[in-house]
Amino acid sequence: MKKVYICSPLGGDVSANLERAKQYARYVFSCGAAPVVPHFYALVLEDGNPEERQLGMQAGRSLLWLCDELWIFGDHVSAGMREEIRFCQNLGLKIRTITEKQFASGKAP
Repeated sequence: MKKVYICSPLGGDVSANLERAKQYARYVFSCGAAPVVPHFYALVLEDGNPEERQLGMQAGRSLLWLCDELWIFGDHVSAGMREEIRFCQNLGLKIRTITEKQFASGKAP
């Protein structure tokens, strides 16, 4: 099964963004792939603590080595997402963008 790293905002409204990450994971499953969701580190690490946020970002990047693709969700790319995208580009992984409109339609990319 293809492994897809979910790239979407976490900071700001962490609770709402975690809920969105769950919806994105469900979408990836519906596309026949296995979602890799680094956002869930925020359930054990404090995103508002810079050291813990950095630890979560490092752990997330370590998962990219295991993935086949990175899917960018939404119409806004945060600074943390830009780091993940750059890292993914350096690994040569395929990158897809899923806009809010595409996601809302429920259609696979």
